[in-house]
Amino acid sequence: MALISEYVALKKTGRRWSGLCPFHGEKTPSFSVNAEEGRYYCFGCRAKGDQITFVREMQHVDFIDALRLLADRAGIELHEDANAGPARKERQEFLAAMEKAVEWYHDRLLNSPDARPAREYLRTRGISGEVARQFKLGWAPDEWDALTTALKLSPKVLEGTGLGFVNKRDRRQDALRARIIFPIFDPSGKAIAVGGRILPPGPGAPERPDGRVEPKYKNSPETTIYSKRRTLYALNWAKDDIIKTGEIIVCEGYTDVIAFFMAGMPRAVATCGTALGEEHFRTMRNFAKRIVLAYDADQAGQSAAASVYQWERQHEVDVAVARLPRGSDPADLAQRDPAALRQAVAEAVPFLQFRLERVLEGANLATAEGRARAAEAALAVIAEHPSDLVRDQYIMQVADRLRLESASLRPRVAEIARGGVQRPIPNEPPTGLDAPRGRNTGLAMPRPGLEALRLCVHFPGDVRDRLIAAYFVNDVQREIFEGLISGSPISEVIDRFERNGDDEAAQVLSQLVVDELDRDYTADDVTAVVSQLVRSAVAQELKNVDRELREGTIAPDLAMATIRDVKERVQLLGSAYGDVAEQDLRVWLLARTSSPHS
Repeated sequence: MALISEYVALKKTGRRWSGLCPFHGEKTPSFSVNAEEGRYYCFGCRAKGDQITFVREMQHVDFIDALRLLADRAGIELHEDANAGPARKERQEFLAAMEKAVEWYHDRLLNSPDARPAREYLRTRGISGEVARQFKLGWAPDEWDALTTALKLSPKVLEGTGLGFVNKRDRRQDALRARIIFPIFDPSGKAIAVGGRILPPGPGAPERPDGRVEPKYKNSPETTIYSKRRTLYALNWAKDDIIKTGEIIVCEGYTDVIAFFMAGMPRAVATCGTALGEEHFRTMRNFAKRIVLAYDADQAGQSAAASVYQWERQHEVDVAVARLPRGSDPADLAQRDPAALRQAVAEAVPFLQFRLERVLEGANLATAEGRARAAEAALAVIAEHPSDLVRDQYIMQVADRLRLESASLRPRVAEIARGGVQRPIPNEPPTGLDAPRGRNTGLAMPRPGLEALRLCVHFPGDVRDRLIAAYFVNDVQREIFEGLISGSPISEVIDRFERNGDDEAAQVLSQLVVDELDRDYTADDVTAVVSQLVRSAVAQELKNVDRELREGTIAPDLAMATIRDVKERVQLLGSAYGDVAEQDLRVWLLARTSSPHS
């Protein structure tokens, strides 16, 4: 559960957990997890498996690497051969070094005298000691190798984590100096990288002797433990509120994220020194359907806008833009007017509307020529959107604003769309993936057997002693029942089906494991399910008796007596004599299914 919840926003529904499937786009949650059994199943695309399968699919790794990742999470040491061990040990070494570095930087910020300017700067930004502790902020002293020396980091670890390097003099050197440290964690809370912000120069501060200008931010490079395109800063802290509100706020920088937390919106994240991209959207759509950009969307540019519209359709999310006051960033606004920041998010407008407003705000609408130029610029923005229906809505808005006829604008938008902007074609999911979820979705099987198997999975102690294989007239259902009473864990039963090529049995059992029961079943409910299953099995076997009668393999008198007696006992099911009748029918079915005629 904890593993999957790092990628999917899961909500409790009865005994199970459900959410949007991470393997295909959908609007209605069809992905279900059985935490007790450690299994997942999607009622839409029919993806299924256990923890290892999930890691393999999400991380695109093989079986062995998935085991290593899970072992790392659980703190379990795997016994590997000499060829496999080094890679895993190296990863563990890098993660351990990064964790120690974050703690070291954090301690320096809180306690070191040389970090006083950093503490004062953070206070001017409204970041208290409590907030600094919450986000594990740190301080990299203005020394060449303070971190390297303190933690005794080897050249391999320095370069493998991005914490440092070996300089031209063949000396180990820290990567970050005289910077406030913002640790970057993966969704599970493991430190994987750091970002560093230089302190702004104080009044009258001298320039550097070499005249070199330091960048405001420096971030860890790509490493074996850190991928920028897949990482969102603060997702480890923000995901709970994201799931609760169904909204995720995307900022430009670390201090902006912290500002949103301080303003009462702890659902903000930031990209880590890279543009918002496909992998980020793939991650975000597993947690929220509404994505609010809390930075200047004009910076995205036309090509990025086309990508945003594609991602909206492909991942079925709504992208909006918070209209922040001109010249304000979230960090400033959170200090000055946190209510205004909250209002900007609440009133965020669709991405296309925001871009249109920016175009028209800067236009000269006092003259016919100015309105014509504004129309051309606005129509170019509208043409970027792939939906004809959406484009037409905005065409009418522009026509009203510029006092033009919408009929004269439509051909121009169509022309621009054909020639100037490539319309993205999203990866549509296969037909049927968005079919409404039902308890028997995709299972064209006898219902009595499915109901009985569902009880076997969820209430084994209440029902297994009352069932036998002969009750299941469907071969696949009978095979599943025999697997369930074998004593093996359900995951092993599913794995055995898959190894033996029994794909249908594996598919059905995978779905039953995560399927949610409508209610708690009483003893009467269990009896009703068993009785219906017995009736179904008896009806099938009476057909066999009738066939034997026609073929002359059974005496007519015996056949008629058998049919009469069996039907009388079926009538008693559910009555005061139901237990006796059920036992008699059980004996009869066992005798029939073990006979040469069966």
